[in-house]
Amino acid sequence: MKYYSTKNPSKKSGFRQAVIQGLPTDNGLYMPEYIPLLPKTFFGSLTDISLQEIGYEVLSHFVGDEIPASELQNIIDKTLSFDIPLIEIKENIYALELFHGPSYAFKDVGAKFLAQCLDYFYRDADKKCTILVATSGDTGGAVAAAFSQTKNIEVVILYPSGKVSDLQEKQLTTYEKNVTALEISGDFDDCQRLVKSAFLDNELRDKIQISSANSINIARFIPQSIYYYIPFKVLGAQQTVSFSVPSGNYGNLTAGLIAQRMGLPVSNFIASSNRNDAVPRYLFSGTYEPKPTIATISNAMDVGSPSNFQRMLNLFDNDHKKMIEVIKGYSFTDEETLEIMHQVYQQYNYLLDPHGAVAYGGIEKYLQQSSLGEIGIILETAHPCKFMDTVKQISKENIMPDTAHEFLSKEKKSIKMEPDYDAFRAFLLES
Repeated sequence: MKYYSTKNPSKKSGFRQAVIQGLPTDNGLYMPEYIPLLPKTFFGSLTDISLQEIGYEVLSHFVGDEIPASELQNIIDKTLSFDIPLIEIKENIYALELFHGPSYAFKDVGAKFLAQCLDYFYRDADKKCTILVATSGDTGGAVAAAFSQTKNIEVVILYPSGKVSDLQEKQLTTYEKNVTALEISGDFDDCQRLVKSAFLDNELRDKIQISSANSINIARFIPQSIYYYIPFKVLGAQQTVSFSVPSGNYGNLTAGLIAQRMGLPVSNFIASSNRNDAVPRYLFSGTYEPKPTIATISNAMDVGSPSNFQRMLNLFDNDHKKMIEVIKGYSFTDEETLEIMHQVYQQYNYLLDPHGAVAYGGIEKYLQQSSLGEIGIILETAHPCKFMDTVKQISKENIMPDTAHEFLSKEKKSIKMEPDYDAFRAFLLES
């Protein structure tokens, strides 16, 4: 499998190079040169095989021969090492709980796969790799947990000061071995801009080896496609299923589109967003107009200019009409999000986190307008304990896992920095 840049399809790289490089030098994003169509016999066997077997069948096509089969199976076994249950909320609406990993967020799967791949690539390297990652909340904790045990890899996490929850911040700032947290005086877009600027700085990249753990990295976003097979494994491959995806940088939804192109019979995707709604507005109008980031209670989706929109456009040949045949978009205010959380808890005794609530609002709106009679799946992307200031307005029950209490008791260690690229560049060169 080769990978091309969304800005220059003629320039191609192998899996290893694309993963290590993270971002093409032309500021595009890597995409697989083709999306393999899996055999019908595979989909017919989903109920009878393990999640790890599904993962290998899917991911082996994208890795090719650049990681030996036995090593890849070991990587996948380590990646898919926790439960991902499908919970019925009410008739025809289910929550796929993606928050049972070490950082209580859906990004644990992609982060663990990327960490294991890079650990394999750098196992016998004579110099270290520095991972740069911008986070609006959940990515940083997942990356810190995934890379904390790797060798020859340093991690630098940039997060917006005062715009992540207490638990999220402790997950970013309490790994001491090989993880450094930069507390940026700005928003997520400032953090992402600094990371992208580093990847486009050829002089810097000549001096230090850098890679990315954001969903811009091909090994971060493609493993997320495995989520979408789980409802078909549980419910059967003959069901008509649509997914509502709480969306910020759109890596998760793009991974779902990859699964659909591989033959998974997904009916529709719902791009459910908060007030940072550039993509839902595009789906409605055909005009893409990113705006400055707005802070919300669903902070992991506080992304004004989502990177993976490039990949979405690429998959649909920049054709708005093709995209809206598959993707519907809805957005919700904080007040609407809280009302959804309250309603679902009171009526169905299911406690949503703010991101899952946005997804629930999206699936309800979609199903009210759909005549297909399909099952709706929301991706519950984060444990409610990560947003206690919001969740305690809905429920007073004790939902905090013991391991989360341990994080909260640790001392935060971060380096404060202005969103200035020269300062960031100097820090990287001095580290």
